[in-house]
Amino acid sequence: MVLVFPKISLKPEVEAYLLSVFKNKEILATLQSEQSTFKFETLLSRLSHPPAFTCIRVNTCAASTDEVKKLLREEIQKQRKGWPMSDIPVLEHPELPDVLLIPVIGPRINLQRHSIEVVVGAQCGNAVLRGAHVFIPGILSAPKLMKAGGAVSVYSDISGKCKRGAVEFVGSKIFVGNGIAEISRNEIFCSNCTLRGVGIRMTEPVYISPSFDNILSSFVFLQGEVIAMDKIANKVKKIKQNAENLQLKCIKVFCYDGTKALAKEGIWDGQAGPPFPPESFDRILLDAPCSGLGQRPNMACDWSLKEITSYPPLQRKLFRVAVNLLKPGGILVYSTCTITLAENEEQVAWALDSFPCLSLQPQEPHLGEEGMMGAGLSYDQRKLLQRFDPASVTEECTSVSCSDLDSSQIAHTIKSANKDTIGFFIAKFMKMQAS
Repeated sequence: MVLVFPKISLKPEVEAYLLSVFKNKEILATLQSEQSTFKFETLLSRLSHPPAFTCIRVNTCAASTDEVKKLLREEIQKQRKGWPMSDIPVLEHPELPDVLLIPVIGPRINLQRHSIEVVVGAQCGNAVLRGAHVFIPGILSAPKLMKAGGAVSVYSDISGKCKRGAVEFVGSKIFVGNGIAEISRNEIFCSNCTLRGVGIRMTEPVYISPSFDNILSSFVFLQGEVIAMDKIANKVKKIKQNAENLQLKCIKVFCYDGTKALAKEGIWDGQAGPPFPPESFDRILLDAPCSGLGQRPNMACDWSLKEITSYPPLQRKLFRVAVNLLKPGGILVYSTCTITLAENEEQVAWALDSFPCLSLQPQEPHLGEEGMMGAGLSYDQRKLLQRFDPASVTEECTSVSCSDLDSSQIAHTIKSANKDTIGFFIAKFMKMQAS
């Protein structure tokens, strides 16, 4: 993988904390200090870069994999107008028959930069690296000469110090590509109302990654009755919209605090929504709120150590409720999109100690690495976990610099499909007896 961006920018206290996690006593007992430090630095560098693929799961009840591949190629053809390259391939995952992979093309390190420089927020810059255009609210700085239709270069403010409305920014910034302005500076910063929509249409991003936001409805398919809960109204609205797009009638969504989803004994009155009586569910997915440090690309995180370490107590509250709501013989899957030990393996160790009724179960398919050392789990227990670690990519270069791939190049590239991912974690439990 060619690394062109600096490692993710973290507060010193957060980086020191994470380094201590990745150099804990169990790890240092098997790895030399230099090796563990190198792996940690590699992880930080990879977090600032996009994964090797855009992954799409096909709703095979709505269309076959081949049909969706054709639709995706047509969509990419529309999006790639003006891109200096031939077709971007749509590949089949080697082990998951309903998953399609689209290689992320880049980095394109020889792009010519324009004199008109536009600075966007770090989150906006991250989105550009995953195929997004620049939307007006994300623009922080633009020169007076920026006019609609003009060519501009886009930079990400990784330091978070660019003031909105500035005509120039000389602080720390990272080039993410070139585009065409859809609007002038005056219209952005002198308007009396909040403007929406695309401000810069990206024509030459450093990484080419097709965007499929609100494109095609053949993504995910679920069977049975599904109860979904989130206490954030916007997330609930998005779940409902996705279910409607997928034409799924089996999903019931509630805006509700999951820590209060267990009805008190003798109080449940048979209502359709939460809180629910104990042992109501056959399967529970606890996709827990987390620090999100596995998300890629992410060039900067300005969270404090207090914020980073605030999630385990909430995760345990949700986990305790989930165990009580699960029927004996039921399955509980716990997942996060972060890299910390405290939110992943340490939560597993706590769960096994706190709930004797739980046992770790094998996962199928098992595509990730074993769990991380440092939480006191046995080797056999860690083998049942799945940790997806961006630092585990060992190939000299997993980047795709152009879309003209022959069969041997495709075979080589696709090997990284289960490694060059975001950082995330999965544990699967079975409830063996009533708690």
